[in-house]
Amino acid sequence: MAQYKAHQIISNIDRPILIVYLSMVFMGWLNIYAAVYSDVHKNIFDINMQYGKQLIWIVFAFCIGLSLLFIDSKFFPVFTYPIYIITVMMLLLALVAGREVNGARAWFEIGGLRIQPGEFAKISTCLVVAKVLSRFNAKADSFKTLALIGGLLALPGAIILLQNDTGSMLMYVAYVILLYRLGLSPIIPILGAVFVVLFIMSMFYPPINVAYAVIIISFVIYYFVYRDLKSFLTALTIFIISLIISFLGVFIFYKVSFESILFGTLIISSLPFLLIAYRYKLQQVFLIVSVAIASIVFVYSVEYIFSNVLEKHQRTRINVLLGLESDLKGAEYNVNQSKIAIGSGGFAGKGYLQGTQTKFNFVPEQSTDFIFCTVGEEWGFLGSLTVVGLFVFLLVRIIVIAEKQRSLFSKMYGYGVAALMFFHFVINVGMTIGMVPVIGIPLPFFSYGGSSLWSFTILLFIFLRLDLDRDNIIL
Repeated sequence: MAQYKAHQIISNIDRPILIVYLSMVFMGWLNIYAAVYSDVHKNIFDINMQYGKQLIWIVFAFCIGLSLLFIDSKFFPVFTYPIYIITVMMLLLALVAGREVNGARAWFEIGGLRIQPGEFAKISTCLVVAKVLSRFNAKADSFKTLALIGGLLALPGAIILLQNDTGSMLMYVAYVILLYRLGLSPIIPILGAVFVVLFIMSMFYPPINVAYAVIIISFVIYYFVYRDLKSFLTALTIFIISLIISFLGVFIFYKVSFESILFGTLIISSLPFLLIAYRYKLQQVFLIVSVAIASIVFVYSVEYIFSNVLEKHQRTRINVLLGLESDLKGAEYNVNQSKIAIGSGGFAGKGYLQGTQTKFNFVPEQSTDFIFCTVGEEWGFLGSLTVVGLFVFLLVRIIVIAEKQRSLFSKMYGYGVAALMFFHFVINVGMTIGMVPVIGIPLPFFSYGGSSLWSFTILLFIFLRLDLDRDNIIL
């Protein structure tokens, strides 16, 4: 691949992405200054304050980004696996010898500098997924491909989960977008949405009621798939007879709770359909029944997962989000104050450095996870709309450029970058307005922190470097 000189990079780099990047980083720095501003420390260049440190990280981030533009584009696919292995080892080292911050052992501290390996694991994971998919020209409708990609995502994800950093681990779900672009069946995200709905329903209604709803919906789907009333009535009759027989059998031979009997009979009653569908290769029936059985098992396991798997603060956040619990002085405090700040900004905002919620520190973590509420309070609806517009433009631009890449590696990497940024953007803004649980996700280029800024800068500038060779096959 061609080695580019400075004037060639300036001529060929995608300027809209570069301009948006610089604009977002500058706006982020100004809002960090506003979030922690005090009359005692007015100097925006004070390196003892967060905004002063952020400026140093911005300068280093820009230097790192520029350096990446001079690297041969072949470097990234060639050294993908070593980079991936190194970041996994860093994650393991942080788990064993890292510093614990806010309950997560996910940081290295060198002097006064903290580095979070989990942020850089996003880069290596994005590279390795692009490498695997391009190397084998894989399609996401292959079980082998899904298993391989799942393993590559699960390894760093599991280590990050052991570090007690659930928020960062959940970001690996973003790769579903990339796989969907490669032909992943729509049934996968649909099933994901179904189980989310089932989880929410199980929080409000007894499991048996939700299970019966699953059965009824399954029969409705069965009818609309085959459009045959006779077949529908036959299936319904078989189910009712199986339900009665299995209920009597479980009731007579097993002295268990009534709830357990109902659960057992629902599962057993579904088995005849599963066997018939498998025997006669009725794929649609097999799918409907399999999902129904999985849904019933999931519904009955929600209470156990919620009570025994999730941490207390995670249970509280979910209950608060669903309106099942109110904790304005505890788990709900951050979100409530954030919504007050955003709402008080009105249409045009209170003015820069004039936010009362911001100025009097009513919103904890306002320079990091809740930086967006600073925008909402001081810049109002117009400022918030501008930030959202910049993110939308950046994401669309990345996807458009990714589609122009001749190299499948570059294309898949571009989609990975867009997917990661999209999830961070949606989750972070969703947290500040109370639409999703608080899971500690930074807003790219805006939130205070060197690890986040550097990782997203590296992600973006690697893509810009690959785009310089968009007409070449980079493998």
